[in-house]
Amino acid sequence: MSIIEVENLTKKYEQFTAVESINFKVKEGEIFGLLGPNGAGKTTTINMLIGLAKITKGDIKIVGIECAKNLSKIQEKIGIIPDESNLYPEMTGVENLSFCGALYGMNKKEREEKALQLLEQVGLSHVAEKPFKAYSKGMKRRLTIAAGIIHGPEILFLDEPTSGIDVESARQIRKLLTLLNRNGTTIFLTTHYIEEAERLCDRIAFIVEGKIVKIDSTVNLMEKAQQEKVVQFYVENSKIDLQSVLEKKFPNYRYKLIDSKTIRVYSKEKIDLLPFIELFKKHSAVVYEAKLVKPSLEEVFVQITGIETNKMKKEGGR
Repeated sequence: MSIIEVENLTKKYEQFTAVESINFKVKEGEIFGLLGPNGAGKTTTINMLIGLAKITKGDIKIVGIECAKNLSKIQEKIGIIPDESNLYPEMTGVENLSFCGALYGMNKKEREEKALQLLEQVGLSHVAEKPFKAYSKGMKRRLTIAAGIIHGPEILFLDEPTSGIDVESARQIRKLLTLLNRNGTTIFLTTHYIEEAERLCDRIAFIVEGKIVKIDSTVNLMEKAQQEKVVQFYVENSKIDLQSVLEKKFPNYRYKLIDSKTIRVYSKEKIDLLPFIELFKKHSAVVYEAKLVKPSLEEVFVQITGIETNKMKKEGGR
């Protein structure tokens, strides 16, 4: 059963099209990821889904309800975690959560009990009475997630859930999202971290320049990637252009230059190492390492989108 349905969704700002005629469905109980570089249209898409951005064209249905006509009904069923915190700096952690519970109509006892429970769940019980402004960035992110789920939403929307925070906080957030999902919460998230999408998501949509170029399950994407054989060579004392020399001698393979001394060879068939080693030797280059590499979601993303992942990492700034 689809809990989110998006059809021909488009967003234009005067002459600029941020999102162009995208279509997808999110199944009840899954973690669905929208993966792409900054500026690809991820935040615009999630803002249209939660009612923060007006739709130029297209339709959105959440839990079978048309968003454009019944936004207030939908907001009762969703939790929203923005990319920047919207909590109050002077309030303590427990006060912020209790206040958010009040906004959803929870009675005092219920919201205070839930606040303490969530603080324990996100690992912030020890700072429950400290003001929000005293929290680290990772702690602020965890409390913001707790605030977004205090009313027990059916669907949780997260925009870049671990962007710019420390590794330990990111790990705790991923653990929390996995637990929420196991307990029945459908999760829609945007990210430009490929490893995060690979770890968390049941299905992934690749978005580039406002268009979705691929949607598939993580399992299918990984299976297709691993049908290809990959060997990585590390070569010393090389004064040659590795990729040019290999492409000229062995044109039936695909190549990716990692750096001036490291190159990957891709093939659907088994790769015989000896001809490559002999070619390097002929050019006075010494092969110090030749190893099989297990393809990852990163390889799939680059192959489908043409976007190098080092660009994604630079944009993230983690």
